[in-house]
Amino acid sequence: MTAHPPVAVEAAAAPRRRMRWHQRLLRDRVLVLVALPGVVSLLVFHYLPWLGNVIAFKDYQPYIGILESPWVGLNNFRVIWEGDPGFLNALSNTLIITLLQVLIVFPAPIALALLLDSLISQRLKKVVQSILYLPHFLSWVIVVAIFQQMFGNAGLLNSFLRTHDLATVSIITNPELFKLLVTSQVLWKDAGWATILFLAALARIDVELYEASAVDGAGRWRQLWHVTLPGLRSLIVLLLILRLGDSLTVGFEQIILQEPAVGRQVSEVLDTYVFNHAILAADWGQGAAVGLVKGLVGVLLVLGANRLAHRLGERGIYSR
Repeated sequence: MTAHPPVAVEAAAAPRRRMRWHQRLLRDRVLVLVALPGVVSLLVFHYLPWLGNVIAFKDYQPYIGILESPWVGLNNFRVIWEGDPGFLNALSNTLIITLLQVLIVFPAPIALALLLDSLISQRLKKVVQSILYLPHFLSWVIVVAIFQQMFGNAGLLNSFLRTHDLATVSIITNPELFKLLVTSQVLWKDAGWATILFLAALARIDVELYEASAVDGAGRWRQLWHVTLPGLRSLIVLLLILRLGDSLTVGFEQIILQEPAVGRQVSEVLDTYVFNHAILAADWGQGAAVGLVKGLVGVLLVLGANRLAHRLGERGIYSR
């Protein structure tokens, strides 16, 4: 048996002295200097603009400035508690689109990742992955233009139908199909990109679990249910919580580009409602009030969903 030197034993037995914050700052000064530009950028461009939310409580007049504009208390929030028809219409459209995206867009990357992971040929998998990623890099202007070229009145689909003496269909300008149209555009643009996270999670699942389940006689479906989906559960919960935080944000550029085709009654969501009232109608206070409430609702949904995840035994986006 090897005897430890007395000095080494005393050093191991001595309690570790807790460093003060300025000592840790001095010790990690290089890391602090590297992180400093990012922190300053975050403060200036993300947190400092929060102060502008004060115009939600003022009758903001741009030509006299924020400080000189008179206070109006909660008067700008009256469109919310009094049930302004325009606000309720925007809220209804937003919730319907959010529900469609949660039901259709959110599960799509999981299914795509499972399909890609089941491909045996690695070369074919990389080719399919690259094709699926490409739409994410296109701007909404290009995406909307592509859909118009495909499904517009003079698009490829209707040209084909006319060529074969069939009745044409109106997809781009049909108000009843608008919400499904914007949902399908989001699905086409971002579903492939979102598979990256799920493919990474699938790669981390222990292969021995599949081998053990195969020895026990489990087929592909039982392996999927008992091994694969439990391995993805934490990531699914995490992304679902984050999605709830953006549940009232269903896109601005995509909606505003297609608003003239179907009208404001059908297309207006909370983001475009804020733009139309704050910028176009110059009612800055009301627009800021709606935007502020929208952000607060998102925070509350994230906190509530995270707490529910803890109760169900999941870690959520942060630990308790």
